[in-house]
Amino acid sequence: QHQREQAEAGFMDLVTRHKVTLVAIGNGTASFETEEFTAQMIEKYHLDIAYLIVSEAGASVYSASKLAREELPDLDVSLRGAVSIARRVQDPLAELVKIEPKAIGVGQYQHDVNQKELTATLGTVVESCVNHVGVELNTASPALLSYVAGISGTVAKNIIAYRDDNGAFTSRKELLKVARLGPAAFTQCAGFLRIAQAKNPLDNTSVHPESYILAEQILAELGFDLKHCNDIAVQEAAAKADASAIAVKLNAGLPTVTDILEALARPGRDPREDAPAPLTRKKVAKLSDLEIGSVVKGTVQNVVDFGVFVDIGLKTSGLIHRSELSNSRFHHPLDVISVGDVIEPVIISIDEQRNRIGLSLKQAKKTTV
Repeated sequence: QHQREQAEAGFMDLVTRHKVTLVAIGNGTASFETEEFTAQMIEKYHLDIAYLIVSEAGASVYSASKLAREELPDLDVSLRGAVSIARRVQDPLAELVKIEPKAIGVGQYQHDVNQKELTATLGTVVESCVNHVGVELNTASPALLSYVAGISGTVAKNIIAYRDDNGAFTSRKELLKVARLGPAAFTQCAGFLRIAQAKNPLDNTSVHPESYILAEQILAELGFDLKHCNDIAVQEAAAKADASAIAVKLNAGLPTVTDILEALARPGRDPREDAPAPLTRKKVAKLSDLEIGSVVKGTVQNVVDFGVFVDIGLKTSGLIHRSELSNSRFHHPLDVISVGDVIEPVIISIDEQRNRIGLSLKQAKKTTV
């Protein structure tokens, strides 16, 4: 009880001092007890904050790694793990690339397959995700940069060293001053790197430096020049523009013109902006609160051969058996649903004695994160 009072005082001190609006709770040991404590604090002190449950998968691997020791040298291993969990809410991709993909442990049979092929395939998937989203050059870690096409682990460290010595990058061309990053590597990586405060606004888009002249010509066709690149008027004009007509007029490839118009319509765009926000909560649900037939909102934790495990805010995860996943035929549950999806399944069975909850998606909505 004395420790609880200390914890309350410490919690309120942190919330007040740092103006906390969101609490991230790992889903590992004592997760439910921590969730109960946080919910009681919100209710007792009428706090305008929410909490969400974050997967701890691989956090212990990161906290004991060489990279974690370099990033957080003054922190204990358990605190490094806590920092990793919090960062996963801020930017999951930037944090999860620091962990070997197979250490995240989602799915089945990962130890029964060829490990070399598994590592290569997972690496390719991570690389494609990183390049699709793009990387902010002035804040990226070496782990994130090393997944960008054309940048090796050594070059990633050289980029960080250059950034530490010379301050923030102001243009993509400055990358050519980085040791061991030659013109060929620059051509590969430049289009995937973003600089929010760049002198040239195109440096914060997916437009490759090779296409800057074409981008300026397209802007001129729309009636603007480069300094107006971030204006709302340019974005609206680019969204309505006829890509085919511009491509013919400028004698350029239609796919390139289409991509440039998309980049001008949404400069600095992160494709993840279109995804729904993570599921936050303010109070703990109890098994006794649930009724068969009611719709609950939850996050898919794992997808296996026989079904899907869903976090619906209880200590126990709900299970959607594969027979309750879809009215259409499918080969594997992954054809229907993915880890991280936010869904609204219907409760079809509750077994309090065995602590089991059965869910169905046949009559439910699905929103992919």
